[in-house]
Amino acid sequence: MIKFSKEDLSRIIEMAWEDRTPFEAIKKEFDLNQSQVRKIMEKELNSGSFLVWKKRVRGRKTKHASLRNFKVGRHQSYDNNKIKPK
Repeated sequence: MIKFSKEDLSRIIEMAWEDRTPFEAIKKEFDLNQSQVRKIMEKELNSGSFLVWKKRVRGRKTKHASLRNFKVGRHQSYDNNKIKPK
């Protein structure tokens, strides 16, 4: 597995939680497929949070570009860069 900085891990986790950010966007930005994102989430989140996330994304159309009925619409959250480099 690739080693990511704290900032990159934070962004990957944030993108994975965002409903309107598809796994394909994470793939494009970080070259991680859905199963790799799942492994990161499982490792970085506590077990309860991971289970909530897993249940939340299962079958969610907005997390899979091929299931979407729209093509544009990636939401950028207002606190996009929570962790600032020092």
